[in-house]
Order: sequence, then structure tokens, then C-alpha cells
Amino acid sequence: MSLTVQAEVPERGVDLELEIPSGTTTALVGPNGAGKSTLLALIGGTLRPHCGRIVLEDRVLVDIADGRARTWVPPHARLVATLGQDPALFPHLTALGNIMFGLRARGIPTRRAKTEARDRLEQIGLLELADRRPAQLSGGQAQQVAVARALATEPRLLLLDEPMAALDVDVAPALREQLRRFLEGRTALVVSHDVLDAMTLGRNLAVLEGGRLVEHGPVLEVLNRPRSAFAGRFAGLNLLTGRWDGRAVSLDSGQQLLIDAPLEQPPGAVVHAAFRPSAVQVLGSAPMPPRATRLRRAVSALQPLGDLVRVRAGDLSADVTPQQVSALHLQPGTDIDLVIDAEAVSAYPSSG
Repeated sequence: MSLTVQAEVPERGVDLELEIPSGTTTALVGPNGAGKSTLLALIGGTLRPHCGRIVLEDRVLVDIADGRARTWVPPHARLVATLGQDPALFPHLTALGNIMFGLRARGIPTRRAKTEARDRLEQIGLLELADRRPAQLSGGQAQQVAVARALATEPRLLLLDEPMAALDVDVAPALREQLRRFLEGRTALVVSHDVLDAMTLGRNLAVLEGGRLVEHGPVLEVLNRPRSAFAGRFAGLNLLTGRWDGRAVSLDSGQQLLIDAPLEQPPGAVVHAAFRPSAVQVLGSAPMPPRATRLRRAVSALQPLGDLVRVRAGDLSADVTPQQVSALHLQPGTDIDLVIDAEAVSAYPSSG
């Protein structure tokens, strides 16, 4: 493993373990306050754990027990580069000068650093902007230069904290594709709230909740079979948990969620059931489908979603048309019957 983290920060409620294989990118997601920024600070060296051990490519960066440090490598000596929403370019240097700074930090002579910096600008299609200062660059261009500067230091690990969050929606796709190429074959940890970022940039997906690692595995595996509430929402799925009774999933409410696909689990096994909001029908005067489950909920919010409206009702969501919202008089607080066709439900064991 290229990076292993074991750390406890009691004052922040963080107690986690994480491994990132060498040469791969892991996307890190979780709700606000889950511990994502704390994890980056621990790895980068701007925060000390109460106890923990962090190892990067067989080099111990941190080894602390009960607040006493046996090993502590300072941030500047860790060979870890961090890039956030703010490119943090040096305002008095040009684009070329900023990249040269990263190269010169490695001890590369000035003339060679200038040649290599120009090559790197040409690779990202910004050579014509070499003499511009950060204030003369667009947000996307500045972020590209910041990535190029970070990579110029040849870090063993790259930490990216929502690098595209501050960019216009029209700019983000191009930078996302460029980041994908930059990160290929490198060890990186990318914090994001965007499922497209996770799918495009990450080989693996790690989910934090309440300062704990609750899911970790290949991106599509986690998104297709989420096992935590946040991962379900992140994947755009409804997720219910219950016990398998041999023919349906028994929910805590006592209701039975019907499924069609056979599930080879013993009765009483804890299972998850996932289904898309588009597969949920808000029952009006239409007849009940023959193999379906009806669950009653109160509308908590209505969210525009393109030409549809997402109806959030507690732990469930349904996608309906604006006409249905009007016809069914849907508004927060309205009690509704949600119908889930058994064919649309995917059920699987609670543990991998």
C-alpha cells in the first residue's frame, strides 16, 4: 500500500483507518463535518492526531501515541502536495514563473526549469498565457496552472480538496478531463461533492460519516450497492435497510418491501434495498400495481430537477412531473403514498 492512515482526533470525533494503493486515485466523500478536511490536514501535516500512524511508501510520516510523538515529519518534508478550491498562485509571478517555482524547489537549475515549465504549459494548452499573472487568468486557467505547479514538485501524494467547486459549470468538464490525465498512474486523494468527479477521477471511493470510514471500494461497486445513507444519496438512490424474511425485506416500521430477484440470504439477515427515485410512483387515483409496496410518507421538500420535480419525503425520494405536483397538490407536510415496483428494487447483503 502506498498510503496507510490510522488516526484518532477525539476533539473532532475522528477515529479512522484508510489505505490508498500506490498509483491510484481515491475519491473521498461524506457530509459536512464528516472528517474529510481533518483527514487531509492529518496527511498534509497541519494537524497532529492524539494517536495514530501515517505511512507513505514505507516512510513513516507520523507515529504518535497518547499525544507523544515518536515520529513527526514536518509538512514541507513529506513530499505531499495539496491543492484546494483557491489555486493560491503567487500573484507577483507569471504562469510560467509559478510552475518554475515548483521546479526550482526540487533544485532544478533556472534555465532548465524555464524550459521544463514551458513544456508543461504547452502540455496543458496554455503556453500562450506564459507571461500572464494570476489576476489575468480565468478561474479554470489558474487552477490548471496550480495543478501543473503542484505536479512539478514531483510529490509522492497529491491531495485535492474540491478543486473544481469554485469553477463555472462550463469550465469544470475540461478541467475534470485534464485532471484525469494528470492523475493517471499517480497516488492521489480527491475530496468532492460531485458524483461525476468521483466517477471520472477515482478508481476507489471512500465514504466518511461521523469521523469514521463507513464504505471503501471500487467506485462503481460503492455507487451501485451503497451501504450507508450518505452513499445512497450521493449515488442518487433510495436506500432502505431491513431483514430478509425469505420473500421480502422487513423494514423497522414493520412494513414489507417486496423484491422480485431472488436473494440467497438466510432469514433474519440484514440487507439493503436500493432503487431509483424515477422508479417510485406517487399514488394518486391510479390503481396499485400487482407486485409493489406502498409506503406512506410526508413530503419534506420539492426540488426542481430539469423538467422533473424531485419529491423528498423523509428517507425516500420520487421524481414526478410539474403537472403531477399540481394535480396531487404536493407541498411540504402533505402525506403521500409512494409505490415501489418489486422489479425496480435491488437487494443485497449489508456487508461486502
